[in-house]
Amino acid sequence: MSGPIKALVLVALGVVLAFPLFSMTYYTMVRTSTPGFCSSCHEIEWAYNTWRTSPHVNNERGVVADCMDCHLPAPHQTVDFFFTKTLHGAKDVFAHFFGGEYDHAENRAKAYASFKNDQCQKCHRNLLYMPEKRGAMLAHRAVLYPLPGTEQKRCVDCHRDLVHNDRPVYEYKQYQAMYRSSGI
Repeated sequence: MSGPIKALVLVALGVVLAFPLFSMTYYTMVRTSTPGFCSSCHEIEWAYNTWRTSPHVNNERGVVADCMDCHLPAPHQTVDFFFTKTLHGAKDVFAHFFGGEYDHAENRAKAYASFKNDQCQKCHRNLLYMPEKRGAMLAHRAVLYPLPGTEQKRCVDCHRDLVHNDRPVYEYKQYQAMYRSSGI
């Protein structure tokens, strides 16, 4: 076979093999990145139900942050995203079959310890424009621009109780004052 024909055959073979492999991998990653898939494991069902009642699902803007938004790196960081997703999946499968009793508090603490600010800032970007909440604006400034020699604060240091807490009702931010006054 001559050089150009051999190159064309190799390219065609690569397309015939690589395209289905890539498509199946992408399809699998998309399908396994949904909250519904995460909740199909009984250990995660509690986390799914507490997520559904949180402001990450129920908010006045109608924005939903799902499992991978918080627990995985941004998808445009492809290698890190796939590696971390695979690692989390393997860990969860191992824990399901060999881990014994699932401790929600312990696993929640581990997850919060691993969160980095950029995971929150994938969605929460305009943190310094809060004219009606000066204290929050100043706190966010301290996180985004820490003074030299000060400890770097993390978003979850203040916002620890937003997600994965048992709530008797769906908590909509715009109705929080009503919830507090009624004792719910």
